[in-house]
This record gives sequence, C-alpha cells and structure tokens, in this order.
Amino acid sequence: MRTRIKFCGLTRPGDVRLAVELGVDALGFVFATGSPRFVTPELLPGLRSAVSPLVDVVALFMDASGAAVVEVVRALRPSLLQFHGREDDAFCRSFGLPFIKTLTMGPGSEDAQTARKRYPSASALLLDGHAPGQQGGRGESFDWGLVPNLGRPIFLAGGLDAGNVGTAIRQARPYAVDVSSGIESSPGLKDGDKMQQFVDEVRRADRQQFETSQGHE
Repeated sequence: MRTRIKFCGLTRPGDVRLAVELGVDALGFVFATGSPRFVTPELLPGLRSAVSPLVDVVALFMDASGAAVVEVVRALRPSLLQFHGREDDAFCRSFGLPFIKTLTMGPGSEDAQTARKRYPSASALLLDGHAPGQQGGRGESFDWGLVPNLGRPIFLAGGLDAGNVGTAIRQARPYAVDVSSGIESSPGLKDGDKMQQFVDEVRRADRQQFETSQGHE
C-alpha cells in the first residue's frame, strides 16, 4: 500500500510547482478566514495554473457560507472540498463535489466513531490533533495508536513532519498523510528542503512496510 501525500496551506505558485515535482498527490488551499494561510482571490489564478494534471486540488473551509464555497469552486475548480468546522452532511454534499470531513482528536473532541456517523456522504475523513473549534495547521499531534477503523479512507494530520511521519504511518496505517506547518519556514511559506524530506520519509516508511510484509509471506 502506498501512502498518499497531501500538502496543505500553500500560498505561493513556486511551492505548488515544487510539490508537484515531488510527486505529491493532493494540494490544499485554505479559505478559512483568520488563517495565516488564507488564500485571497487575486492569488487563485497563479496558484491554480501551477497545478499539473492528475494532482488533486482541495479547497478547505471552516464554517463558510454556501455562497462563499460556490465562489471558490467557480474560481479554483477543485476536485475535492474539505470542511473543518461544524458543517453538517447535507451542507458538505450540496456542492456536487466529493468532500473530506475533518474530525478533531484533541481534548474535548467527540468520539470519532460517533462523529463519523454524522457524515455518511464523506469520501474520506481527516483526523487532526487540535481541539474542537480550533483551526488546523497548529502542529498539534495526537496518539496515532487511537486511530479507529471508520469505514472510510483516513487522512492523518496534526503535528506531522519529516521526523515523525514514518512512525505515524507505521502506527496508524493511514490512507494519506496531510502536512502544513511541518514543511514550513513560517505560516504559509513552505520550505523546499522540508518538503523534500517529508516526501522521502513517507516513501521510506512505505518501503519498510512492503519489505516487512514480504518477509512474513
């Protein structure tokens, strides 16, 4: 099994192009007001044109209005939507695109199995380490051994970087890993070396898992 990689919170076309060259599967753009990674409308054409075919474009929202989501969908042409707030299933699916729903795993969070039942239409679930009501990208991890089987592909997020993503993959066996602050020099500004190292460590972990599985046959 190959672990997919999503880079989130990109704000510069150069970072987008490097991510594509590194073979990243999905690129996330943040439209949550108040986030230091918020993408303004004038940035969208340059960011979108830097994305090559076969790379998923993900638009991230947190308690946005329906009109705001529609406006971004028209301008960005994302392949996936990601909802990070209190949106219900009907709202998330109303835009005619597959969506990822974030479930928080930090202190005070609802049980993931219970929360998952409220989003039967979600194509995937993203588990993040922050507490309810907080924005992602805070670099807060959680106990990866607590990742349950939710019957949907799992995106693992929260505090991941090149130094720990291999351990996270071995413990949680996620469908994908999602990183933002762990590949940055400052919020919204990605660091090329950290991006490269993160991808290298994901691929190293995948190779190790494959070799281990072959040894057990």
